[in-house]
Amino acid sequence: MSFSILSISSNVIANDEVLAYPFNADSGRYWQYVSDRVMGGVSDGKVNLEQDGEMYYARLTGNVSTANNGGFIQLRASVSFANSEKEGENLKGVRLNVRGNGETYYIHIRTNESWSPSDYYATTFIASEEWQMIDLPFNKFERRWSKDSTLDPKKIRSFGIVAYGKDYVSDISVSTLEFYY
Repeated sequence: MSFSILSISSNVIANDEVLAYPFNADSGRYWQYVSDRVMGGVSDGKVNLEQDGEMYYARLTGNVSTANNGGFIQLRASVSFANSEKEGENLKGVRLNVRGNGETYYIHIRTNESWSPSDYYATTFIASEEWQMIDLPFNKFERRWSKDSTLDPKKIRSFGIVAYGKDYVSDISVSTLEFYY
């Protein structure tokens, strides 16, 4: 299934603790596959929406290549948390249910202050072979262009799950995406 980009805000499930974006049969409308080919790279991959029983998940697979100044494939969506503050509290981080091939993956977050495609906040995680929930607090994200900058969740405009930075085979599945308070 090819993914196109729309806002995932229409797919949100909210409760007192999280804003959840579960994958379901319609998730393909909310996500976009992007690779370094947009800038002349040669990485190659794809995203499929798959199902295991009742659980849907997005699976990002491919070959990441640093040849020709490249080095990434990603699954990305537009988001907005401009009005996400609740009882004076901002979102604190992102939680993912993931499995993969034991490689290190990245989360790239762009904000209203990101002026270039290469200006984003990032952190890493390892996707093990078994499904696991991973919490990634926003205070662990570093801005690529300015290490002194702090990620303001109300300014987030896109979210990406990225295979990045070295030559390797990507295979990562994500079934749940939650932003927690």
